[in-house]
Amino acid sequence: MKPTYARTRRGLVSALALIALSVAVAPSAGADGGPPPPLDWKPCAQGPDDAQGRELDQAGAQCAELTVPLDHSRPGGRTIKLALSRLPATDRAHRIGTMVLNNGGPGESTLGMPLQMRAAMKEVATRYDLIGLDPRFVGRSTPLDCGWPIGMWLRSAGPTRARFDRQVTIQRDLAERCARRHADVLPYANTRDTARDIDLVRSALGERRISFLGYSYGAYLGAVYTQMFPGRIDRLVLDSAGDPDKWGSRAMQGTEDEAERALRGWAAWAAKRHGTYGFGATPARVLTTLNAIVAAAQDRPLRVGPYEVDDQTVPYILSGSGDDRPAARAQFASTVRTLNEAAHGRPADPGPELDGLLTVVLTSAGSPLAGPAAAITCGDRAAPRDPDTYWNDVQRSRTRHPLFGPLKNNIWPCAFWPNQPRERPTHIANPTPALIVSATGDTATTYEGGKAMHRALTGSRLLTLRGATAHGIYGEYGNACVDAKVNAYLATGTLPTADPICHP
Repeated sequence: MKPTYARTRRGLVSALALIALSVAVAPSAGADGGPPPPLDWKPCAQGPDDAQGRELDQAGAQCAELTVPLDHSRPGGRTIKLALSRLPATDRAHRIGTMVLNNGGPGESTLGMPLQMRAAMKEVATRYDLIGLDPRFVGRSTPLDCGWPIGMWLRSAGPTRARFDRQVTIQRDLAERCARRHADVLPYANTRDTARDIDLVRSALGERRISFLGYSYGAYLGAVYTQMFPGRIDRLVLDSAGDPDKWGSRAMQGTEDEAERALRGWAAWAAKRHGTYGFGATPARVLTTLNAIVAAAQDRPLRVGPYEVDDQTVPYILSGSGDDRPAARAQFASTVRTLNEAAHGRPADPGPELDGLLTVVLTSAGSPLAGPAAAITCGDRAAPRDPDTYWNDVQRSRTRHPLFGPLKNNIWPCAFWPNQPRERPTHIANPTPALIVSATGDTATTYEGGKAMHRALTGSRLLTLRGATAHGIYGEYGNACVDAKVNAYLATGTLPTADPICHP
């Protein structure tokens, strides 16, 4: 999970807007294997404080619920509710079909995503019904909340074995707390069951095939769907896709180099603006400032407004430099300036952006995002159970990557998860046509991972944004070349004849 400000902000809005939906116990219509009943489309707003619902309604969208089996192997058993939105095609005469969207995470709500994609797709959006589907246990779809902030999970191992051992205790406790709340549904929180849900959505919409657009984890979900349900995809865009064989609780391993390159790139940018920020007139001096912040946090937690930021949280915050757009770099500089003030014992006001991030990371506001993210990740692939496995990896990585090695290799609650995955991870290997979008400087799902997805989907093309540090490219990064090539594919269904390259 990548701590970009844009995606964290989106996750926070989703978390605060959740409306608790209980798990249904009645069997679903169509549970005998027949098609699901037609969807009952209604207004999206669920009360005066539902800003996302009001925005969807104002845009002409509608929302519905679909009842699906909790356990797809027992279609007549317990059920859950999925929430979805639909922004209908307005050019019905030239309608292409239905496109299902996924925001990534896992754990990020997708209900409001049709609004963003309509802007990105421009005129081609008028030819699609855009579907925002909150995956099972996410957002409004029978939400799963383990009751712990995401910052309790995504942390660095720290500088010593004692600090790591404290993390072991914390991660074990997180897993046990989640089990106490949701032991009955945790075995069914996984990508394969989400893909089965998507196919029931396809059927309920009356579509023989659907198009799909997914970001980051959503790209993996889309690939899994193609493997499980061949022939049911029309147009497929996988943005910021990672290596499908590496998805799971250890997917961050091996991304240290990209994280450090991004941080050095930001340091070079900040050095040219020493007069504004005062971090140092050379990249080396800027990095020295960052190291001093980390060292200060090891001595004592940094006081940032109402928050205490310790040495196991600072590396996670500093890994947020993976966006080279000027506004993002300036925002990251603001964060560093605040941390630097706190490191020197001076009053440090987090400001709205950093405050939003720390609220998600350190308080219960991030709990509705953390729970499903952990449950799906741990439910997809078994993790090593021996803490020494993680400590040894941390120590090996620390030599070359003292800042990000202990973060990327740290133990997660998956090491203590109460249930093992019910199925083997999906091996992606099929000829589904797809357009894979990847930036060479992606710090979360690396360019090597994008190339691995390209090899797995043998009918795909890889659209490379070369020389850019970005995660979430189409319609988000602002590259006209990428946006035009994706929209041309969505309009025509024809992939480029070769793997295209765009530049910032």
